Amino acid sequence: MGLLNLLLNNPLTFILIAIPLMYAIIFHELAHGWVAFRMGDSTAKHLGRLSLNPLKHLDPMGTIMLFIFGFGWAKPVPVNFSNIRDYRKGMILVSSAGIIANMILAFIALFLYSLLSPSESSMHGQLLYFFARINIILAAFNLIPIPPLDGSKILLGFAPPNVQAYLLRLERFGFFIIIGLLYLGILDPVIDFLQGIILVVISLLLP
Repeated sequence: MGLLNLLLNNPLTFILIAIPLMYAIIFHELAHGWVAFRMGDSTAKHLGRLSLNPLKHLDPMGTIMLFIFGFGWAKPVPVNFSNIRDYRKGMILVSSAGIIANMILAFIALFLYSLLSPSESSMHGQLLYFFARINIILAAFNLIPIPPLDGSKILLGFAPPNVQAYLLRLERFGFFIIIGLLYLGILDPVIDFLQGIILVVISLLLP
């Protein structure tokens, strides 16, 4: 269900989902740019993308798709890997940064939930629950090794040249492949499995 239906049918739940979702995506993209900057590429910084301002990150078409179909995207943070001395290391760390950022945010939300022990029906409880859930889903989804998702770029950093060439050729069709697999429900068990792994990792870190 798209966010538009949710807005019309349940405005409060829309707010409790839309705001955490927006900032989960922003922190995801910001993490990519920040790690790239720390490794020597200032492209994102020069373009003003190292910012928490939603207008710097929201993609008009991706936002429309999110509202209508419940699947959308933000503007990818531009990274020039030629400015990073170690290409493979840069590819792995920059691509991992968004996923790690989402996992950290999910950990913080679940830690606060366990610390504050809010009731499940309270606004604070729902907000923390949705924020944790959204970040876990984003991290799991981006771990899938299909271009242009982050998982494919992490794989690219480890892969031999022939696999790298295959992934780069696949990237032009990647978006349509992902849409098709989501529509057919093929990615659902994969995302569920990855969410389970992430939740186990976070649970081990919680007090």
